[in-house]
Amino acid sequence: MILVSSSVPNLPIFAETSDVDTEVLFIKEFLSVSVSLIEQNITDGNIDNAKNISKIVSEIFPHSLSYLREYDSELTDEIHVILLDMHSQIGKTEQTILLQDISNLQDLVEDYNPQNPNIGKVVSKLLTIVDEQYQIAYIDNNDSSYSLSTILVNHSSDLFELTNYNDRLSLEVKSFLDELKWKLENKDDFVSIGTLITAINRDLNGTETVVYDKQNIYQTIHELYDELVISLNGGDYQRAEELAIEAYLENFEYLEADIEVVDSELLYKLEIDMREELRQMIKNKQDSDRIILFIEKSILPDLELAEQKVSDSDIFELTIEANAFSDKNLKEMGDASEDAKTGVRNEIDFIRDTLEVLLIQYENGDYESAYTSARTAYLDSYEFVEIPLRAIDPDFTLEVEFQFAELRNSIKQQADYEQIQELTIAIKRNLDESERIVSGTGTLAPSIAFTSSFAIIFREGLESVLILGAIVTYLEASRNTQYKKYIYYGILAAIGATAVTWVIASYIIDISGVNRELIEAIAALSATAVLFYVSFWVLNKIEHKRWMEFVKAKVWQATTTGSVMVFVMLSFFTVYREGFETVLFYQAMSGFAKYMEVYVGLGFVLGIASLLVLYFIMKKLGKKLPLRALFGLTMGVGAYLSIAFLGNAIRELQIIEIIPYTGLIGIIPRLDINLAAMTGIYPTLETIVAQIILFGIYLVASTYVLIMRPRKENQLASMRKSRGIASDT
Repeated sequence: MILVSSSVPNLPIFAETSDVDTEVLFIKEFLSVSVSLIEQNITDGNIDNAKNISKIVSEIFPHSLSYLREYDSELTDEIHVILLDMHSQIGKTEQTILLQDISNLQDLVEDYNPQNPNIGKVVSKLLTIVDEQYQIAYIDNNDSSYSLSTILVNHSSDLFELTNYNDRLSLEVKSFLDELKWKLENKDDFVSIGTLITAINRDLNGTETVVYDKQNIYQTIHELYDELVISLNGGDYQRAEELAIEAYLENFEYLEADIEVVDSELLYKLEIDMREELRQMIKNKQDSDRIILFIEKSILPDLELAEQKVSDSDIFELTIEANAFSDKNLKEMGDASEDAKTGVRNEIDFIRDTLEVLLIQYENGDYESAYTSARTAYLDSYEFVEIPLRAIDPDFTLEVEFQFAELRNSIKQQADYEQIQELTIAIKRNLDESERIVSGTGTLAPSIAFTSSFAIIFREGLESVLILGAIVTYLEASRNTQYKKYIYYGILAAIGATAVTWVIASYIIDISGVNRELIEAIAALSATAVLFYVSFWVLNKIEHKRWMEFVKAKVWQATTTGSVMVFVMLSFFTVYREGFETVLFYQAMSGFAKYMEVYVGLGFVLGIASLLVLYFIMKKLGKKLPLRALFGLTMGVGAYLSIAFLGNAIRELQIIEIIPYTGLIGIIPRLDINLAAMTGIYPTLETIVAQIILFGIYLVASTYVLIMRPRKENQLASMRKSRGIASDT
């Protein structure tokens, strides 16, 4: 048995509690009141209040989209766009133009004409909004929320006159509504207001909860498929498709949460079969016997298995708090089906391409086509991204909606190209964020983040450990241990300087604002250049003999001078040089490893621990390290990181339109956003070519240093040896 609160203001959970007509009337009445209030505030010059109320409207309207679109998708999409555009225009557009747009919106809202709504439930929904908005008004002293609450209560009272409850109940509700008006007028505390609204809703709905047995949903699906089979046998494929949609969208979706708990793979199979395979077969008008066989042999047995598994589990009876405005119902990041994640990636790719076309159109003065592209990017694509995104982060979803609205309005006003470009950059930035929120981090990308973080600190610290270890060993061997403490002073000073460098770098990035992509691109390019240089430096130090000569030269310089500051500065610059590079690399990586900071931190900690162990092995146990292998490994890691940083840098420059964007989707694999960020592999010509060139340079250089040069040196050594033997004879 499932218990669901009856007063759901935005998204009805079952048709029994709020059908399409009821939802349409609720939105119609809500918009009629709230838009008129916005108009009044604009006329009176209360722009801030108008803006606040517009935001509330823009937050509430999307929750009813599925029902409104079922009623009239074209009208609903038009109203949705106007609402978002209106919010973006308030305070920026001339009052006469804005008021005309509001008038057009009001005319469109009147086109909603539901035939059989439950007016009592409409009143209940409006009062639930009052409950929420009055609490905001009371706590935050928010005038706009208070005025909206007041006008909604008055309108709810008028609507109630149209209901046909019995005399006793009508008298009680009218009394409650009068008391509610009085409490609002006197600004009573929100708890008493909420208690009174709960009592009214209890009367309007007959009870505070609606009991709904999920077994009935399974039975309903069976009945719908029985009717679907009859339609197929009669050759009515259109009716069959309608029944298939009803079975899935209006029934099966309410079973998904329970089925996912007991068998996620079974849920996935049922989703594909019911939502895609069956509907595609019907659309293609395949042989009716084949379709019926698919239903009877695939869908229905799986459905019965799912019902049995859920029934056998402990989750069949649930109690759900169905306040759709509450954050309790929000999903976790990445809590979406694989189909939804794939769909989001595809839609975002389309939006990116559309925005590129939009910029070209706008730059060429084709404002009408640019506006059409802006609408297409939102209505034809981002609205499908919103479906899983809103369930996870509705506030962020609304933010992106407003960005698209601002883009459309700026195009209509023929703003400067630079302004349009800035708006598209902001949208592109949030497209990545949208994908991250829906996709989650996964497992492979965090693993790469951890490994890369470990490799950075280990690679950077290795040289310092070796140099400092060699210096300390030399001082001990030469009985100059009095200088050791100055080595440690330099190390501590370098660690402090590195920390300060990190703080300064973080501050610069934080205040960069709209130039953040440029700063991150510069950081990534700088990291690439340093890694490129260091990798070739490592190649030249890869032989143990050469390495020891390098270390001895440094130590000899310090000991012959004899000044304690030489030892301090030697250890300081040895550590700080690596520390500075470490800051650069971690800052570059932090821009791409979003939501994976914990893994980056763990990699850093483990890297430090490994360096300490390495120092202990070298210093205390006197073991020789396999320098050739270690330097070879660090060179490989450095090469990989520089290639990844380069790919990300090029993409950042593409986002801000400094480097052109040539898509290769379908040619180059389209990786998940997190995996792409950690590898730098994006399906664009410019990023791939840059990475291939850099990889080629590394390949040629390493082949020369590791294979060809040693071979030549061996040949020369053999020749000298042969000549020496010949001269002796």
